Amino acid sequence: MELPSYHVPSMGNVFRATWERGWSFIKRAGTVILASSVILWFLQGFGFENGIFGMVEDNNASLLAMAGSAIAVLFAPLGFGSWQAAVATITGLIAKEEVVSTFGVLYPDNLSAEIAVAYTPIAAYSFMIFNLLCAPCFAAMGAIKREMNSWKWTLGAIGYMCGFAYVAAFIVYQLGSVATGGFGVGSIMAILALAAVIYLMVRKNKFEENHLTLRAVVAAEKQGG
Repeated sequence: MELPSYHVPSMGNVFRATWERGWSFIKRAGTVILASSVILWFLQGFGFENGIFGMVEDNNASLLAMAGSAIAVLFAPLGFGSWQAAVATITGLIAKEEVVSTFGVLYPDNLSAEIAVAYTPIAAYSFMIFNLLCAPCFAAMGAIKREMNSWKWTLGAIGYMCGFAYVAAFIVYQLGSVATGGFGVGSIMAILALAAVIYLMVRKNKFEENHLTLRAVVAAEKQGG
């Protein structure tokens, strides 16, 4: 892949690029993030109590809690199996800033204190690792689709990122829990997963020999031409 010659950017280009990206975030914060926050507020404020739909005092009885609880079990092996964490993870696919916005809606009283109670330190690390490594925001997914020009490869790329994020967070939480005094089936599975990751990193590339052969052929053709 040929790369252009790199030069020190001019101050005008730096300020222009900073303004464009800053304004892009402001527009997203004032539209997509604001709209999704309003929707989240509605879903966590309304639900069914005694068979009647209306506002609920306890957001554990809300529509949002019902939806989050349905998928929260998937994240339990990663240390954050609460419905709040599940909802924040899903909204993070809209934009990573949505994770903080979601927590602000779900923990309105004292965010820092409530987060400290809801997550152990190792669970918090696991949560951050998963959300940083999993599929990016919808805009980035759209860019992947445009570049690959194939839903098959796009979904494969997104699935790979989410799968890798899950395995990484699983390893960190389960092995971190061993350090704090817990060992079980999950710890064994985490060790096996870590061994598999290390093997995939150090194994011989089966395509390397074919690649070198192809390069030799191309070089010979150039010399002959």
